Amino acid sequence: MNLRQALYDTIHATKLGREVLLKYFGKLAQVEEKYLAGLVSEADKESEYVIKNFLLNKYPNTEFLGEESSFAGDEVSEGRGGHLGRWICDPLDGTTNYIHQFPVFCISIGYEQNGELLLGVIDVPMLGETYTAIKGHGAFVNGNKLKINPNKDLKKALLATGFFPDDKVALQEQIQLFSSIVGDCRGIRRAGAAAYDLCQVARGVFDGFWEKNLSPWDVAAGQLLVEEAGGVLKDYNNQPHTPYSRSVIAGNPLIVEQIYNKFIPMLSKK
Repeated sequence: MNLRQALYDTIHATKLGREVLLKYFGKLAQVEEKYLAGLVSEADKESEYVIKNFLLNKYPNTEFLGEESSFAGDEVSEGRGGHLGRWICDPLDGTTNYIHQFPVFCISIGYEQNGELLLGVIDVPMLGETYTAIKGHGAFVNGNKLKINPNKDLKKALLATGFFPDDKVALQEQIQLFSSIVGDCRGIRRAGAAAYDLCQVARGVFDGFWEKNLSPWDVAAGQLLVEEAGGVLKDYNNQPHTPYSRSVIAGNPLIVEQIYNKFIPMLSKK
């Protein structure tokens, strides 16, 4: 696969999704709840439909792992993008924000092959921002190069995280983690979309980000952005993060280490 051409095609796919999301924004007629997976609307479903059709028509020998199709029982295996390659897509990250017309939501598409993330695109419709990365070629937003924040002092760090109230056990752990660190950093933000949070880590806005119980489509594109901007991602076992990890700590290496050390006594290691 020509990755440069694939990047252009992935950007086009996110623009198709963007058109759908803007069409429905503020005009939703149907919102459903998925068991332990938050909300879903007709906008999520249609966005994934147009993205999936476009990419698989362009690249018929690839696989597609999308949030909505996986919850419909389609393509749920966790094979790590074998020789065929796999698109990993969240057609609307930040659905709750979207439903309540809070303008922080995005479309996230990553591409992996043989267990390696090769490209990622995250489009933020209401902000007019498109984040892109090709492995080994850096990360960008609207053509401007991204660089991780080099800050080494947790006390000066602006961090980000997320909460998922449907899982009460995980929520209690997250509240403990939050309480343990909120007094030792400059501030913590909760934007409500993990893909967007990872964009801001790559951009150097957030010094670090942590969250648990994320899915591959939440983090695949964002992981590559952070790595290509000079950052690292670990899981709660202090192991290198993959899109299939269930926990993540992201930032520059020293900030990630400080966050992890802060959390060690409370981590359930999952």
